[in-house]
Amino acid sequence: MNAPPEPSSLSKRRLKMWIRLLRLTRTVEADLRDFLRRDHETTLPRFDVMAALYRRREALTMSELSRMLLVSNGNATAVVDRLERDGLAKRTPSSTDRRTVHVALTEDGMRAFESMAREHEARIDALFAGLGGEDLDALREILRRALPEDDDLKARKD
Repeated sequence: MNAPPEPSSLSKRRLKMWIRLLRLTRTVEADLRDFLRRDHETTLPRFDVMAALYRRREALTMSELSRMLLVSNGNATAVVDRLERDGLAKRTPSSTDRRTVHVALTEDGMRAFESMAREHEARIDALFAGLGGEDLDALREILRRALPEDDDLKARKD
């Protein structure tokens, strides 16, 4: 049986870079989860659902919402259930397809999200305060090259 080839120096460096990116992502995500729980009595999934609904400014189907967030319909439904119960979101049945339900933020939901979003942005700004404009531009370009847009990625798989 042949031994697998030795990984290259570049391969090891890429692996270390991935571990560092993963650690950064998990650290920032944990901080944001704590921030949202402590300062806004909410969760990151709830914030993400509200952000998706806020960005569109119009009702989404539950399927569109779950696709946007890369979560199952069940997960999106559970979060929307709580948002609706709290008066922050409203479901509306489709007029053309009884199986389809649309969801949108209520006026209270819009105001609540806007308040959270301002503080969320300030928290992200503080977490990455060590990066200047040139750093951000360079990092954006590096990440763009590391993982091209979805269409480029799909073309590579074909």
